[in-house]
Amino acid sequence: MSNMPGPQWDQNNANTPYSNPGPQNSQSSWTPPSSRQNPSDPWQTAVPTGDERTWAMLAHLSAPIAAIVSAGWLTFVGPLIIWFLQKDRSRFVRQASAGAFNFSFTMWVVSLIGWILTVTLIGAVIGIPMIIIGALGSIILGCIGAFKTYYGELYIYPWQLRILS
Repeated sequence: MSNMPGPQWDQNNANTPYSNPGPQNSQSSWTPPSSRQNPSDPWQTAVPTGDERTWAMLAHLSAPIAAIVSAGWLTFVGPLIIWFLQKDRSRFVRQASAGAFNFSFTMWVVSLIGWILTVTLIGAVIGIPMIIIGALGSIILGCIGAFKTYYGELYIYPWQLRILS
C-alpha cells in the first residue's frame, strides 16, 4: 500500500469530502490578465479594447508572416506600418507595434550580419547560426507576442534595439 493520506474532510461542511479553496459560486475563478490591473505598472494604464488587442496582435503576427513569405527580409515592415497607422490612436497598440518593430529590426540586423559572414565564407560557421536565430526569433517570439496581446497583456521582447517607442 502507499503512504498517501486519505480524503481530507472539510471541518465546516462534513458533506463534502474535499475542501475547495476556490470561489464557492458557479463562476470561473479565471480572469483575463487585462482585468488584473496593477495601477503602479506604467505599461498597463487601461484595459485594451478588442480592437486594440486585434491591432496589437497583427503587429506581432506581421513579423512571423513576413519572415516566412520574404525569407526574413521584410519582417520589420508590418509592425512599422501598424505603428504609423495606430500610434496616435492607442497607447497599447503603439507600444506593442513599437516593440514588435524594434525586435524584428534587431533580428533583421542579426540575419543581415549572418548573411554577410556567410557570403564571405570566413564566418560561415558563425553566420549560418545567426541567420537561423534571426528567422526563428522573429517567428517564435512574434507568435508568443501575438498570443499574449490577444489576452490583453503587453508583451516585451527579450532582445531589441530601441528605435521606436
